Amino acid sequence: METNELQKLLFQQIKSRVPANLSFAEEIADVLNISTDSAYRRIRGEKTVSFEELQKLCLKFHLSLDQMLHSNSNATLFYGTFVDSVDFDFDKYLKDWAANLEKINSAGTKMLYYDAKDIPLFHHYQFDLLSKFKFFFWMRTILSYKEFLKMQFEDIGSTDELHKTGLRIIEIYNQIPSAEIWTFETINSTLRQIEYYKESGIFRKKENVHMLYDQVEALVDHIKDQASNGEKYMIGQKPKGLNNYQLFFNEVSTGHNTVLTETDGMQTVFLNHGVMNYMITRDRKFCEFTRQSLENTMRKSSLISTVSEKERNRFFMVLQKKITDLKNDLVFM
Repeated sequence: METNELQKLLFQQIKSRVPANLSFAEEIADVLNISTDSAYRRIRGEKTVSFEELQKLCLKFHLSLDQMLHSNSNATLFYGTFVDSVDFDFDKYLKDWAANLEKINSAGTKMLYYDAKDIPLFHHYQFDLLSKFKFFFWMRTILSYKEFLKMQFEDIGSTDELHKTGLRIIEIYNQIPSAEIWTFETINSTLRQIEYYKESGIFRKKENVHMLYDQVEALVDHIKDQASNGEKYMIGQKPKGLNNYQLFFNEVSTGHNTVLTETDGMQTVFLNHGVMNYMITRDRKFCEFTRQSLENTMRKSSLISTVSEKERNRFFMVLQKKITDLKNDLVFM
């Protein structure tokens, strides 16, 4: 491939990753620390991009040269940050998710697919106590933060700012057309976390356990309502006829917490690992493979949003019974 053609391909790839509301040339100028005019000359191919500039652009916009050169190396470029127990900033973690969703929502055409092993992160933030519990569980049990290891649940301070960011996340997510694949196991992780803390004596007050079960139950009821209407909306609001929510029930798969987004023809995959971490790639072959895998899973699943009322009721009755049984056990404690 000629150098000029490769450079044009490079900037085509970058342009597809810059939100429509931002100036493409100004973004390039900012990354390379050059004037906007100089950026335009590089974009048009009038000035060759140096190796140093190529490195900066690839790092900033997460580009794979193998992909652009049509290399058959079978390598796939992933990027992401690792959550750790030293300097983890949960508020930044949530704000990064909000920024990712904002970028998706800014696209002209967009779609998000979520193969849900656990309840998708976004949904928890409509419930204050449930979102506080997830924060406490991640900090205490997943990350083993020392100050949290000595605390009981009731010792946690205010999480109002985190909840505010979480509400922003669900508000953005509700605007993005999406398809979620749930199983009978999808709520199990959250229920097991509550049970584990209950049995370990980490709750000081039994009423907090009951309230958490109530909020999980309310969340499941809300997901059912959204599925019935085929639309995402906040609790207390009424559907507006947006038709932006598909819910699939898979009776066999256990889910992988894999997210695929499609924005203006560009695909991105978010792979969950280590509970809270995500690896991200825009590699065409990997994204297309993931798309085909999700399509295969959806073909083997039952669409229970807006249609299949009997199947929808059967699915949610199973989820609701799990919660009811745990709530009944509390009565005899």
